[in-house]
Amino acid sequence: MTSRSSRHIAIDLGASSGRVALGTIEGGKLQVKILHRFPNGGVPVRGQLYWDILGLWREILHGLKLASNHGQIASVGVNSWAVDYGLIDQGGTLLGQVHHYRSSRLSGVMERVRAQLSDEAIYSDTGIQFLPFNTLYQLAAEAPETLERANKLLMIPDLLHFWLCGLAVTERTNASSTQFYNPQTGGWAAGLLDGLGIPTQLLPEIAESGTALGQLTPEVERETGLSGVQVILPATHDTASAVAAVPAQGQRWAYVSSGTWSLVGIETPRPIISERSLAENLTNEAGVGGRTRLLKNLMGLWIIQQCNEVWKLDYADLYAQAAEVERGPTINPDDARFLPPGADMPERVRTACAQSGQTPPQTPAEITRCVLGSLAFKTAQILSTLEEVSGQQIDTVHVVGGGSQITLLNQLIADASGKTVIAGPVEATLMGNLLIQAGLAPSDLRRTVRDSCELQTFSPNAAPVQS
Repeated sequence: MTSRSSRHIAIDLGASSGRVALGTIEGGKLQVKILHRFPNGGVPVRGQLYWDILGLWREILHGLKLASNHGQIASVGVNSWAVDYGLIDQGGTLLGQVHHYRSSRLSGVMERVRAQLSDEAIYSDTGIQFLPFNTLYQLAAEAPETLERANKLLMIPDLLHFWLCGLAVTERTNASSTQFYNPQTGGWAAGLLDGLGIPTQLLPEIAESGTALGQLTPEVERETGLSGVQVILPATHDTASAVAAVPAQGQRWAYVSSGTWSLVGIETPRPIISERSLAENLTNEAGVGGRTRLLKNLMGLWIIQQCNEVWKLDYADLYAQAAEVERGPTINPDDARFLPPGADMPERVRTACAQSGQTPPQTPAEITRCVLGSLAFKTAQILSTLEEVSGQQIDTVHVVGGGSQITLLNQLIADASGKTVIAGPVEATLMGNLLIQAGLAPSDLRRTVRDSCELQTFSPNAAPVQS
């Protein structure tokens, strides 16, 4: 492990906000400073939902300009949510808008594709959880003439790296989320695209996290005042960067990357693609250092975030009030009714409870307690399934990301699962991004995270909840 000092820039794009952060590595510790925060979200146009990718690019350039005031920067790298992409033509021009994964254009597409190709054929080639917004179904929803004009498909971070340095590749962890990547061969599952009539020349070269793509273009240097900065691939899927920074030791641990989505999983040495993993709808995504992230996507804090768009309450106060509420009704967080955005989210929660014969929660605190308790219960179920499918015992659950700050959620997960919960770091995604850029090996990376932040431990207060 190197002890030299270095500075790196991480660009972290989430579904509701983005950050440009400076990471300074010195004396075996990482310090993270947020230089620029900016909002993100879907832009509705004529019944469809898009990302404001050019607005994000403008904010990124501003953040990099701020970074130029902090001395010599060694590298920069981008991570974001998965599944969404841009299409570029032969000359590198972006074709059309960047669709949002919650867009109504995807209604019924997954069902049509699954009927055409069969679940077994798709899953045996990809090992990926069936979700209606996976990139496979997004491509199937594209107009054929758009695909004919396109030269390359670039996931969101890959598109931004292309704009930063001019090289078009796809980083492996994000490639693995598309549902047309084969984790057993390490290459594209091009046959699935062939079966849908989607041109496979769209697929770029797959590159590993830690790969140096080249320096910032002269144009970006002029705009930002930076010079001599390398563009280095982090794990561009934000969950992969977060998992790389899980401060775990030993083998018997799981993680919950808790934010808008909740990703509940373990690391395995190889993909687990079986009848049981298909039946449980588990996903095998590429991790750092050749590991596989066996996990399941769970609707996370999105439900509360959408409710609070109506309530406009301070989150710390809301969670404190929810902690005073006795255990009440539960919902299935993955119910499709909770996927779309909307001001009626509190009513959707109440309706779900009423339809299942439970007394609906009424106040914001009661709804929040209902959602957090439901997330904890579902998390415990997934952890049990992961143990059964993998044969790996789980003793400790690491909660990282924004949800790690919610004391009530961490305690509820410990109580529901009967396992010790270790919460933190909040900035796992940024830390993983920065330390991968710096070239740290996985074990050194995790040790650096442990040495660089404070963690909280939660012991179960009750016997595990039985599913």
